[in-house]
Amino acid sequence: MPESPFVTVVTGRMDEGEMETFLREQAIAQVIDATHPYATVVTANIRQACAAVGVPYRRIQRRRGRYEDQVGCIAVHSVGEAVEVLNHTTGPIFLTTGSKDLDSFAQIPDYAQRIYARILPVRPSLDRALDLGYLPAHVICMQGPFTTELNAAMFRQTGAHYVVTKNSGHTGGFQEKLEAARQTGATVIVIEQGE
Repeated sequence: MPESPFVTVVTGRMDEGEMETFLREQAIAQVIDATHPYATVVTANIRQACAAVGVPYRRIQRRRGRYEDQVGCIAVHSVGEAVEVLNHTTGPIFLTTGSKDLDSFAQIPDYAQRIYARILPVRPSLDRALDLGYLPAHVICMQGPFTTELNAAMFRQTGAHYVVTKNSGHTGGFQEKLEAARQTGATVIVIEQGE
């Protein structure tokens, strides 16, 4: 984002109370929420803090990725549905959904041998994966978004039969994952927003 005297970009974690304090102390005139489409807790906290302080709130939504015409995609509406689908499959699974839902995917039989989890390269994410029993050799710590070529290389290297992704839109690398899966013959399980 280009610098502007009219825009302040804030990064880092804050709970609802810290957000309220920040809004008051900084005399914020308006909040534009551009968080990740699946950051539902953060969005709820921002909305509540704005309402409590009386600051106008706007949400910017990413344009959703399109895949309806692509062969080899299964749409689900929750992580639980994705797990249910995968419970009836065999072969390696490549997760691109991050560390938050690793406990749900650990319900899949033989998950430690079947699942390759791509997570952010931060200690809490890695610790979470290892504490849940994921094999160190099956945990890929990298930060995207990734090119089609790099996704395809990872899918090939792991022998992925299934790629699990959230529909994170164009800026989230969604189309690149779809194309890489098409090139490698993997079935994509798309978790739609609304969980």
